[in-house]
Amino acid sequence: MMILITILVYFALLMLFSRLTSRRADNDTFYRGNRQSPWYMVAFGMVGASISGVTFVSVPGMVLHSDMTYLQTCLGFILGYVAVAFILLPVYYRMNLTTIYTYLQNRLGRRSYKTGAWFFLLSKMTGAAARFYVVCIILQRFVLDALGIPFALTVVCMVALIWLYTRRGGIKTLVWTDTLQTTCMFTALLLIIWQVVQALGLSPAEAVTAIVNDSHSRIFVMDDWVSRQNFWKQFLSGIFIVIVMTGLDQDMMQKNLTCKSLREAQKDMCTYGVAFVPANLLFLSLGVLLTLLAARQGVALPQAGDELLPMFAASGLLGNVVLVLFTLGIVAASFSSADSALTALTTSYCVDIRERKGDEGLRKRAHVGVAVVFAAFILLFRLLNSSSIIDAIYVMCSYTYGPLLGLFAYGLLTHQKTNDRYVPYIAVASPLLCFALDWLTSHYMGYKFGYELLMLNGLLTFAGLWMMSRDSIDNFFQR
Repeated sequence: MMILITILVYFALLMLFSRLTSRRADNDTFYRGNRQSPWYMVAFGMVGASISGVTFVSVPGMVLHSDMTYLQTCLGFILGYVAVAFILLPVYYRMNLTTIYTYLQNRLGRRSYKTGAWFFLLSKMTGAAARFYVVCIILQRFVLDALGIPFALTVVCMVALIWLYTRRGGIKTLVWTDTLQTTCMFTALLLIIWQVVQALGLSPAEAVTAIVNDSHSRIFVMDDWVSRQNFWKQFLSGIFIVIVMTGLDQDMMQKNLTCKSLREAQKDMCTYGVAFVPANLLFLSLGVLLTLLAARQGVALPQAGDELLPMFAASGLLGNVVLVLFTLGIVAASFSSADSALTALTTSYCVDIRERKGDEGLRKRAHVGVAVVFAAFILLFRLLNSSSIIDAIYVMCSYTYGPLLGLFAYGLLTHQKTNDRYVPYIAVASPLLCFALDWLTSHYMGYKFGYELLMLNGLLTFAGLWMMSRDSIDNFFQR
């Protein structure tokens, strides 16, 4: 019952923010926030929006199987955000874009534009559904199963709540609700860490020493090139994950494009980019502390890392306060990422696919339709659940975001045109070829691709576009 009360109170606060920010809202408000968002509000809110409920659940449990090596990826994130701020943002602001995929039409052609938009819709729908699945399944397991409420009804109600507070103000509302959600998420995280430290009977300084001396505190892997945790694989993958999942993602960029100027958007991007290292360090430190607590209390560690924090929260070993804080944290993180996904998907569908930016009726209908499809994807993802959801999301995105990386890289790094009519085929062929290469290398060479699959996918798309460029074809026939 406490969990239900927590969610209802939290939702009431979101509705209050929505009501205050959606007065006199129109399509420009929904899509671009009238370009009036303070950069520091966007930066703070973006931390919570980027972290999501997946991080809250999965990252502490990562220490069970890969120690703190995820921080290598987070270090790569910093350079990725710098690249987005000073390479991509100037292009988007100079062209005064509502959706970033309009760039592809201006640079490469109409089919390239449509291909980029459709790959975004598929990528974002898949990734956001996987993230939001976390909070739905945990609420179901801890609370709603006992009340006899089916999982499908849980999903429908949660998605309906998000639709309700985003339907009018859109991105303008999200800039402010993200601030609330990020505050709630980090407050919950810090209080949970404090409760665990108290249960261990340690002072803050002793807790830091215990984390540093624990075997799970290993961060860098420099000697094993085959390992997925190798530093250079993780670091370079972190750079490209940010470039693709932020810089080439309408969801993440839509909020940054609400800032008043390019300079403010760049300050926003760099600020929250740096914040990812200490934020994830807190989550990983919590994971180490939980393993220490399990050893002290004789509690068996779960096989799946995603179950480490939920196990302690649900068991009552840390008291009902931690259960409430845990619920608040994952709901805040999950709502923060899911609400922006619904808004960005609606924006891209109306502006990119239907090309009816000013049609308010279409926007309202599309917002409802996106919410329905989003709920269906969450139910589908339950059938495809992985032992580590954050790994599953990054692998999926390696296949679906790779063509976007290749398209934008070709447009920005070359001055050549490509044969626009072949772009959809190249974009589909690249991930299929990556899948085949991954299967062959794992079966015959013992090498399993990790996050670097994203870079390979983008490279294959880039190569395909270059081979189909008019200059390359002309040179071939001249020989």
